[in-house]
Amino acid sequence: MSLYAGFDLGGTQLKYGLIDSKGKILVQEKTATPSTIQGLIQLLERIWDALRSREKRRIEAVGFGFPGIFSLEEQKILQSPNYPELDNFDLIPALSRFIEVPLWVNNDANMAAFGEYKLGGGKGAQSLIFLTIGTGVGSGIILEGELWRGKCGFAGELGHVTVNPDGEICNCGSQGCLETEVSASKIVKNYADMKKKEEKISAEEVYRRAKSNDGHAREAFALAGHFLGRGLGIAINLINPEKILLGGAVMAAGEFLLPAALDEVKKRSYKAALQCCSIEKATLGNKAGFLGAALWAKKQNKG
Repeated sequence: MSLYAGFDLGGTQLKYGLIDSKGKILVQEKTATPSTIQGLIQLLERIWDALRSREKRRIEAVGFGFPGIFSLEEQKILQSPNYPELDNFDLIPALSRFIEVPLWVNNDANMAAFGEYKLGGGKGAQSLIFLTIGTGVGSGIILEGELWRGKCGFAGELGHVTVNPDGEICNCGSQGCLETEVSASKIVKNYADMKKKEEKISAEEVYRRAKSNDGHAREAFALAGHFLGRGLGIAINLINPEKILLGGAVMAAGEFLLPAALDEVKKRSYKAALQCCSIEKATLGNKAGFLGAALWAKKQNKG
C-alpha cells in the first residue's frame, strides 16, 4: 500500500506524519517551529530522512501546508503575516533538493480544510468553510466538493476580512481584521483592558479564570465571539455554505466564545442562509493540517 507524507507548519509547532492510501495514520509527530527559514529547511530535511528510513514502503508524494498566501503562478508564499521568514522564499526548489518524490505546497488552512472535508467534520458535505482560531485565524473553503483556491491561489482568507473598522492594525497591513479581533493575543488584551491591569498571562489562563466565574474573563471571550459572529455572518451571506467548522486552540474555550458569536450571526446573516448552514466544532484537532496536506499530495499525484 502506498504512503503519503504531510507537513503542517504553525507559528509554534511543526506537525507532520505519514498516512496510507486509505488515510490511516501510520506516523504522527510534532516539534518546535524554527525561527529562521534556514533552520526550517534543515529540520524538514532531517525529518524527511527519518521518515524514509523508518518505512520500508516507498513514500509516493509529500504535501506541505505553510501559513500565508501561496501563489499558484510563482509557486511560493508571497506574504506570511505570522511567519514572515517565508515571504517570497523559493520553497519548492529548496525542498526538491532533498525530496526526490513529487511534492506540493499549499496554504496551511486550506490543507486543514481539506483534511476536515475528507476525514473529519466535513465528511460528506459538498460546501464548507473551515476556520482555525489560535495565534491567528486561518480559513479554507470547499465548494462543490473541491478546494477553492481562486484565480491566483489566494482565496479563503476570511481571517483578513474587516470586522472592526476601528480595530488594531493587522500583520497583513489592513486594520480590524477578524484575525486581530478573535486571536488568542486579543483575548488576553481584552481581559487586560477590562480589568484595567496589565498581566503577563496566556489565553489559556484567561480561559481558566472564565471557568472560575471571572466576569472579565468571560467578557473578554464574549467580545471576541461578537467579532467572530460578524465574520461568520459575512461568510454565510457570501458563500451560503452547508457547514462551517471551527477549529484551533481558542475553540477549547468555545463555551464562552460561541454564544456571543451565534447571537451576532443571527443579526448579520440572512435567516434562510443561516437555517441551511450548520456551525460545528472541527473534529480532527492538530491532525487536520498534516492529514490534509498528505491527502492533497495523494490527490495531486494521481492527476
